[in-house]
Amino acid sequence: MNFNIHANYDKEITKKDLRKVFWRSIPMEHSWNYERMMNVGYCFAMIPALKKLYPKKEDFIEAMKRHLELYNVTPYISTLPLGISVAMEEKRAQDPENFDTDSISNVKTAFMGPLSGIGDSIYWGTLRVIAIGIGASLAVKGSLLGPLMFLLVFNVPHFLIRYILTFVGYKFGAEALKKLEEIGIMDKVMRMAGILGLTIAGAMTSEMVYFDIPIKLGAGEEAATVQSILDGIVPGLGPLALFGAVYFIMKKKKCSPLLMMFILMALGIAGAFFGFLGVVE
Repeated sequence: MNFNIHANYDKEITKKDLRKVFWRSIPMEHSWNYERMMNVGYCFAMIPALKKLYPKKEDFIEAMKRHLELYNVTPYISTLPLGISVAMEEKRAQDPENFDTDSISNVKTAFMGPLSGIGDSIYWGTLRVIAIGIGASLAVKGSLLGPLMFLLVFNVPHFLIRYILTFVGYKFGAEALKKLEEIGIMDKVMRMAGILGLTIAGAMTSEMVYFDIPIKLGAGEEAATVQSILDGIVPGLGPLALFGAVYFIMKKKKCSPLLMMFILMALGIAGAFFGFLGVVE
């Protein structure tokens, strides 16, 4: 990979660069993993833009690391946050001293939940159902057009929207950043984006981390489980504590995510066997 700075290097993204991002977004699901979900695919799609914006190898590596963080969104609209990320990286490359690099990750995280909700409802809940209905109605009549129509009805709109969103995301990100700078509230907006990103991360923790402590305290009808007591203090306190413990061990003790997964698996099996952890209903 060549990192030499060319004489005409201007740190500006072109339509050709955005088209490369679009094409690289297509296999995003192929590298989906349980550790950081679509982070590898997201970073892979960003490489053409990052390589142009950061010709120095150390800057390029630093930028890649930013996009290897956990990320997940409906893949068919992934080009919207990709376009926004490209615009923000472009701004950062042009003015690294005055640009808050953390805002790139914060904005990505802020869009993750809302976009996934919209994308899932449109593609999985609507477009796929329509495509299956058309394809199945032809297939039951013995027509070979059944599977073909299913693929066309689903994928033609998918690829068109995916392509358009690449440029919409970039334009939205570039224009929004320019306007925020002109009115002088860039720092405030990025701070709010960071707060929103952390709020979404907290909501994900509450929704995605489950466990129950069925140990009873007291006797007879007055006995209460530890879980009910914790829920009475602060709902979701247990998952929050577990998340905090896992974060501390991984961040401070440098424990690998794979090892942490095995530790949690062993803890769950032991808890179910000895009765200090129960099944969440």
